[in-house]
Amino acid sequence: MNENEKSEESEVREQPSRMSRRARPVRKTQSQILQEALNLNPEALTSIEAKLSIIKFLDYFSEETLDFIFKDRNVEQYISKISDKVEKFDLGGEEDKLLKRGFEDKKIIETVERLKANIEELAISKGINKSVDKRLRNLSFIVSAPLLAIAVIFLILPMIGIPVDSFLMFPLLCVFCMVPQLVKNSVVKKWYSFKEENRREIYTKNRDDFLVLKSYIGEVLANIRSNLLEMEVPLELIKFSLFNRDYENLKITSQKKLRGLTEYYVSFEYPEGMEPFPIPEILRQQHEKTLIPEKLKDEKPEKNFVVLAEMKGKDGVITSFIPSLKDNLAEKINQLLNDSEFTDSPLKFTEIIPNYSEDMAIYCICGEITEISVVNICNWKNKFKYYLFEGKQCQCGDQIYALSLMDSGEEIPEELKEIFS
Repeated sequence: MNENEKSEESEVREQPSRMSRRARPVRKTQSQILQEALNLNPEALTSIEAKLSIIKFLDYFSEETLDFIFKDRNVEQYISKISDKVEKFDLGGEEDKLLKRGFEDKKIIETVERLKANIEELAISKGINKSVDKRLRNLSFIVSAPLLAIAVIFLILPMIGIPVDSFLMFPLLCVFCMVPQLVKNSVVKKWYSFKEENRREIYTKNRDDFLVLKSYIGEVLANIRSNLLEMEVPLELIKFSLFNRDYENLKITSQKKLRGLTEYYVSFEYPEGMEPFPIPEILRQQHEKTLIPEKLKDEKPEKNFVVLAEMKGKDGVITSFIPSLKDNLAEKINQLLNDSEFTDSPLKFTEIIPNYSEDMAIYCICGEITEISVVNICNWKNKFKYYLFEGKQCQCGDQIYALSLMDSGEEIPEELKEIFS
């Protein structure tokens, strides 16, 4: 055995629990498991996932339109993605082509843009002219800049011969850390109050447009249900979440409240008098928690991926972000991880995100704040480094993985922009 082999063997013995993900077998996704267990056409499941992603955007947009105001770039990205998915309906059967025609006839894109414009106008009339995220960033800078200047002065004074009591620095540091967070908490609370106070007015003034979106969501749901019945997929296996419960042929399996909003986990109901399809043994023990496109617990495919979007930070320290669930990109993210080398972060999680709290946290699927147990620095093909935060298993049984840039000024490789943007 040569020296290199000895060195490698020693390294493996020293870090048995940190096996490179390259060495791990490629895990099957939820779609692959369903496809094999039910002998399904993979394109059919891909089509269903695409339709569910369209529904989830339109449903959330119609319930929480205020979350999208003054976010032109984000909304354009969503519109572009759902438009691409709708274009592919032409490759499907007659029912899919009817869905595309309905999308065009109901002018869904124009309706989304009109709702956004109308509600931005209402917000401006009530004194809000920028997104809450931008307001938080601006306020954080306004508050932090003077405090930082004072801290610098305290550091300079001893250098020019003016003594400063070091004990004065401790309360200053406390203020420096607490004031921005207090300001942020205040803004966030006012924002949620504003949303609740204006929810009824927003719906009343834009009722027809909201009904157009809900009508199209209903059409897509009916199409998915019809496809599943045709393929004889046990409807209990397909669960997803919506923020409006008033759609036909759905059964609510559970629900959760998060920041004043109720999220409903639902599955499709069988037609009246129809016997449920038998569930294959391989899926029988899992069906109560099976989601498309989430993971099956026994196979443990890594599907619960969150990306810290709109991340602001420098030198490995993250100051703000918006958690974005990227379960639809799980296969690409798994490939990214398989192509990356892992090392432990020299910074603790509390140093990387010092203001991790209810107002700025990574959430589990069930709505609980994720407790981060491991922080990895990942090196993709020696071209790009990023964080991978591994959450502890939640009480609900899920485990969250979160990816983030290490520096907001870092250039993202073209191949990875879909993941990190």
